[in-house]
Amino acid sequence: MNDNKRKRRRRDSGNIPDFEDVHGGNVESDQFDVEKQGGVKTKELKEIITSLVLLEEQEKRDQEEFAKEEEEEKLFYESNHEKKGRVMLDYYTQLQECYKDSDVKDGIRKRKGRANGTAVVATALSAAAIGAAGNEVVLWNNKDGGGDQGEKGVKGAPQRRLWVKDRSKAWWDQCNSAEFPEEEFKKAFRMGKDTFEIICNELKSSVAKENTMLRDAVPVRQRVAVCIWRLATGEPLRLVSKRFGLGISTCHKLVLEVCSAIKTVLMPKYLQWPDEESARRIKDEFEAISGIGNVVGSMYTTHIPIIAPKISVAAYFNRKHTERNQKTSYSITVQGVVDAKGVFSDVCIGWPGSMSDDQVLEKSALYQRASQELLKGVWIVGGSGYPLMDWVLVPYTQQHLTWTQHAFNEKTGEIQRIAKDAFARLKGRWSCLQKRTEVKLQDLPVVLGACCVLHNICELRNEEMDPELNYDLIDDEMVPEIPLRSVNAMKARDAIAHNLLHHNHAGTSFLS
Repeated sequence: MNDNKRKRRRRDSGNIPDFEDVHGGNVESDQFDVEKQGGVKTKELKEIITSLVLLEEQEKRDQEEFAKEEEEEKLFYESNHEKKGRVMLDYYTQLQECYKDSDVKDGIRKRKGRANGTAVVATALSAAAIGAAGNEVVLWNNKDGGGDQGEKGVKGAPQRRLWVKDRSKAWWDQCNSAEFPEEEFKKAFRMGKDTFEIICNELKSSVAKENTMLRDAVPVRQRVAVCIWRLATGEPLRLVSKRFGLGISTCHKLVLEVCSAIKTVLMPKYLQWPDEESARRIKDEFEAISGIGNVVGSMYTTHIPIIAPKISVAAYFNRKHTERNQKTSYSITVQGVVDAKGVFSDVCIGWPGSMSDDQVLEKSALYQRASQELLKGVWIVGGSGYPLMDWVLVPYTQQHLTWTQHAFNEKTGEIQRIAKDAFARLKGRWSCLQKRTEVKLQDLPVVLGACCVLHNICELRNEEMDPELNYDLIDDEMVPEIPLRSVNAMKARDAIAHNLLHHNHAGTSFLS
């Protein structure tokens, strides 16, 4: 009965399945879903594997293509290199053949040149012979760029000068004429005509050259003028060349030759240490100026600017000038001793600009002369850059000076000013010393020595300098490492200072 009731309820409900049916139906659905999902994953995995295989095959093909291209490029470069090698070898062979042809042509040209030269000499000799027989021999200007003056053998048969370019000498011809004003000549050459003539006469035997068959030698006056003009103005050689109608290399050669002759011929006469008689006169002149006895010279050291040398650059570096001018400076030194008139009696030229005044002094011939006791009993007055020694008298340099020491410094300053003014006139008169020059470093001492000798000649002949040429001399003094080198010199300096005060030479006469 119970079973029948249950069956009726099922029929009545209709839509409600049995528990077992419902449960059984759900299990089958889940299994189907799982199988479906597994099939999808397998398919995706296969696709991934297929993609990897394709990528691997593609990469393999790419590598094979790259290797193939690399091999083709290598073969191309090797082929190109071989072609270039063959071309270079062919070019070298042609070049060698060209050189051989050129050597043959040069030999033919030289033989023709020697033949022509022989013909020219023969023609000139025959012309000279005809001229000696009474026929007229005149000069002929070469219109084809020949030279200053060519030769004309027999009248009507012109012969050209060789190797000489035609240049204008109008400016020098004007200066060399007797009508040229004295003041203009002095302004151009820093000296009068008479002084210039004296220098030319004394250098004539050293600088004169003979004429040749190819060209006329440059006259002595023009040689000396080129040198003096170059030293006086400091003009570049190309401008000097245009002014005098000479080649640039010729002007450079003339400057060095004349400067060397001045050093050889004129320096022993115009720049020498004074003998006993001259030393006595100089002592009297300095004592009249300062009241200090036995002074034979005033010493000063200046710097000449140069172009940075190729070797030992640090040695020529001028630190003081660089700091003051805010521009890298190189220089060489010129130490000079002058008499009471500002005439040089000793010079030391060419030591590097990095050296201090006392270091330059120790390298000088003057120091060697003093070491041999040849300056015993005399004084040379220097600035604070020099040490106090048995023969070098320098001012007091301590901070707190007594009246006696201050008065002594004023008197030594007057003597020191003579040397400084002499160097100012030297640089003002010879402007080449004011700026960096084209002269090589090894030739510069000869040029500077010539400037000092010419300065002495002008000073001895009382050649007044144009006020426009005044030069403000600025040199930095460095305190020496050992400022006091002689106890005897210190005592002697104190005695001199006391005597100046005692004999009213120190500007203290109002105290008596």
